[in-house]
Amino acid sequence: MTLLMTSMFYAVLAFMRPLFLLRCRKILSLSILIFTVTVALGQTPTKLDTIVPGKGTPKQQIKESKAIKKQLLTDSIGGQPAKSPLVDTTTHNHYGDLLNDDIKYNKKYPWWKPAVNVFGVNLFTWTMDRFVFNEPFSHIGPSTWNYNINQGWEWDSDRFGINFIGHPYTGSMYFNAARSQGYSYLQSVPYAVGGSLMWEYLGENTRPSYNDIINTPVNGAFLGEIFYRLSSNVLDDRTRGNERFFRELVAGLVNPVRGLNRLLQGKSFRHTLTEVYQKEPLNITIYGGIHQINTDNKTIFSSGPTNQLLTVQFDYGNPFEEIRRKPFDIFRLRTELSVGAGRKILDNIIGYGILFGNTVKWDKLSVLYGAFQYYDYWDNKTFELGAIGFGGGVITRYNISKTLDLYTNFHVSAIPLAGNSTRYGPGTSEVRDYTYNDGLEAKFETTLNFGKYVNTGVAFYYYILHTVVGPAGNNYIAILRPRINVRLYKNLSVGFEHFEYYDDRFLKQGPPIYSVRTEQKIYLSYFFEDSQRKGHYY
Repeated sequence: MTLLMTSMFYAVLAFMRPLFLLRCRKILSLSILIFTVTVALGQTPTKLDTIVPGKGTPKQQIKESKAIKKQLLTDSIGGQPAKSPLVDTTTHNHYGDLLNDDIKYNKKYPWWKPAVNVFGVNLFTWTMDRFVFNEPFSHIGPSTWNYNINQGWEWDSDRFGINFIGHPYTGSMYFNAARSQGYSYLQSVPYAVGGSLMWEYLGENTRPSYNDIINTPVNGAFLGEIFYRLSSNVLDDRTRGNERFFRELVAGLVNPVRGLNRLLQGKSFRHTLTEVYQKEPLNITIYGGIHQINTDNKTIFSSGPTNQLLTVQFDYGNPFEEIRRKPFDIFRLRTELSVGAGRKILDNIIGYGILFGNTVKWDKLSVLYGAFQYYDYWDNKTFELGAIGFGGGVITRYNISKTLDLYTNFHVSAIPLAGNSTRYGPGTSEVRDYTYNDGLEAKFETTLNFGKYVNTGVAFYYYILHTVVGPAGNNYIAILRPRINVRLYKNLSVGFEHFEYYDDRFLKQGPPIYSVRTEQKIYLSYFFEDSQRKGHYY
């Protein structure tokens, strides 16, 4: 009996042995695969942006991590970095940078702390107006507060620059009171509205104005988010010493409210082992030169003053990277200064920021489409024009050949509020000499790059404005800007731009008015190209 059972046991064992070995091999292979993936994922952050204690100085490690990112995560010919197993694209973009601020190091503070910031901004502004500049409107008290509340709203008569750049800049500080304390873009907007309401009722002895309660929070959020993103690209809490000091200084100049909050929160002196702020590739172009403002209609290089110009353009994010978009993951801001004849220095600010959108590709064509917010501010010797815009846009890139790229940029938007000068030519009025309007706008830009040596293009803006406050009528405004740039050495170029401004004004009472003014600009430009984001993405 015993012999029989022993024989059966060995027979069953012989039968099961192949199945048992097969199962062991599968388990072993799966274990090896899991171990390999785990090790790879566990090492990825270290290779890209993490400081490892005991592995060299932080400065050396940061330099090495940036070199690795530049080598492995750089734009491909298709307009974005190739997919890499080193990047988890649920938390990072294709360049290896965070898609969102790390909440571990950027916590959301209680609601009352940003509210105190907003009150502080208004208190500081009023103190300067009252005790430094002694502005008449700053003489306030219970009687003026009661008057403002009981008398209601009006359209004010402040100067153009105060309404269309001063109030938006103040709104950006309200906005960043919340944004710099862990609040999202949308969560920060109510603080800009609240700060504007506080000022309109309590900060001045004049009635609250419709235009301010629109301009301050809406354009304030536009500028505020741009200032927040630019300061994030400067900051790096892993750095120390002189580099850290200058990073904090520059970020504070770009975004003063955030700089103050960083000091109060202790973040200015904090050291982290990883990058903790969202970043996107940023290209910066600086132009310097001269421009002639022609005084006669329809003339080129005729009589007129010649001023010096300085222009800075920021292009943030890669519109052709296939990734989910949040507000202002893509934006452009262009600011131009003019120094010389006349008291006005800030010539224009124009820009756009994406609110939501998507990118698609068809062979050599890449297309970004989405909803955008627009900001237009022109205040120069030729005309005044300011506008808030919301609409849709399409940005494309077409690789014609290895050395020939065509970029286009087309936008159409509604204008809930605009200001447009009523004067025919330059004016020096200290009060309102412009109308309040609503309307529509369309913008088209195209650039053709001939390798790195020459690029040429044209920008065309068109505005249809209906007067809401002021002489009744409609304005049709067109701005045409053809240009050409020729590379001199590396990223240094020389360029020429011709500028034409058309203003057709049709009043209900009075004859139509037609105006055509021109400017010519000659300049040198330097292109600060992000080491990972190649190409002039106009």
